Amino acid sequence: MSQLSAVIPPATDSKLSGTIVFLLALGAGLSVASIYYSQPMLGIIGSTFHARVGDVGLVPTLTQIGYALGILLLAPLGDRFDRRRIILIKGTLLSLALLLCGFASSWHVLLLSSLAIGLVATVAQDIIPAAATLASANKRGKIVGMVMTGLLAGILLSRVFSGFVAEFLGWRSVYAIAAAGVWIVTLTLWYILPTFKPETTLRYPALLRSLGKLWMEYSALRRAALAQGLLSIAFSAFWSTLAIMLAERFQFGSAVAGAFGLAGAAGALAAPLAGSLADRRGANFVTKIAAALVVISFALMFILPLLPVPAQLTVIVISAIGFDLGIQASLVAHQTIVYALNPAARSRLNAIMFTVIFIGMAAGATLGSKALEIFGWTGMVGLATFAALCGLLIRLTTRPELSEK
Repeated sequence: MSQLSAVIPPATDSKLSGTIVFLLALGAGLSVASIYYSQPMLGIIGSTFHARVGDVGLVPTLTQIGYALGILLLAPLGDRFDRRRIILIKGTLLSLALLLCGFASSWHVLLLSSLAIGLVATVAQDIIPAAATLASANKRGKIVGMVMTGLLAGILLSRVFSGFVAEFLGWRSVYAIAAAGVWIVTLTLWYILPTFKPETTLRYPALLRSLGKLWMEYSALRRAALAQGLLSIAFSAFWSTLAIMLAERFQFGSAVAGAFGLAGAAGALAAPLAGSLADRRGANFVTKIAAALVVISFALMFILPLLPVPAQLTVIVISAIGFDLGIQASLVAHQTIVYALNPAARSRLNAIMFTVIFIGMAAGATLGSKALEIFGWTGMVGLATFAALCGLLIRLTTRPELSEK
C-alpha cells in the first residue's frame, strides 16, 4: 500500500458523494471568480478614485499578474504539502484580500489588494487536483469535469454577479459578499476533506527548477502555452475595456456590462464538445479551428462604426459568444496535448501553461486599456485581432506529429 493510500483510502462512489463534488466545484468557481469581479465595475471604480481610463486597467492587470505568479510559485506546492491545509490557508487569505479590496481607502491599497487577490485565488488550482486524487480511477474524468464546470461557471457568473450587485449596492459590496462566500466554503472544505499525503519529497527550490526543465524539454508545451497566451491577450483586452466602452458610447451601467458575461455560456458548452472532437480528429486540429474562430469573431467588430446602435450591440454579443467558444475549446485541446506529455508531472505542466496564459491576461488588460484610451474601441479590436492571429499562426505552423513532442 502506498503512503498516499494510507492517508486517503481508495475513493468510492459513496465516499466521494455528490455533496462533496458540488462543494469542490463551488470552491473552484468562487475562487477563480475573484479575479474577474472587477471587470464590469472598472468604470465606477475609476470614478471613485478619479483614475484615468488608461490607469483603470491596472486593476485587472495586477490581478492577472498575481494569478500568474500564484500558479508559478504556489501551485507546485500541492505536490509537496497537504492540499487540505493549503486550501485552508489560501482560502482564508483570499477572503482577507477581498475584504481589503472592498474597504480600500486609496488607489494604491486597491491595486495592492488586487494583486493579492490574484495570488491566492490560485486555490482553485489546488482544489482540482484534490478532486482528481479523491476520485476512483474509473470516475476520475467525470469528477474532474464536474469540478471544471464549477470553475467555468465561476468565470461566467462572476461578471454578471458583480455588475448587478455594483449597480444596486455599490462595488464595495461585491467584494464583501465574495469574501463571505469564499470563507464559508473554505471552512466547509476543511471540515469534509481528508488529509493528503505529499506526493514528492522535492524541496521547494527543486520543484521550481523542474519547471524550467519541463519548459525546455517539451516543445509542444511551449507552443501550446504561447498560442493560448496570445489568445488570452485578446480575451482580456476585450473584457477589461468593455464596461468603459459601454459607459462612454452607450451610457450603460455596470449591470449591462456584467450581463454581457452571459455570452460566456458558450465557453462552458465548448469544453465537452472540444474534448470529444479532439478524441476523433486530434487536439492539434481543434486548436486550429478554435483559434480561427477567435480571429474571425474579433475581426467582425471592425464593422461596428458602419452599423446603427442596436446592430452594434448585436454584433458585440455575437462576437463575444464566438471568441469565448473558441478560446475555451482551444484551452481544452491544449490541455489534452500538454497532459499527454508526462503524466507524472501534470500539475507542473499545468502550472507552466497557466502561468503563460495569465501573463497574457495581464498584458491584455494593460494593452487593451491603453489602446482604448489612445485609439478608441477600434484600436482595442485591432489589438485583439492581431494577438489572436499570432496564436493561430503558431498552430497553423505546427505539424500534427510535433504537437505531441
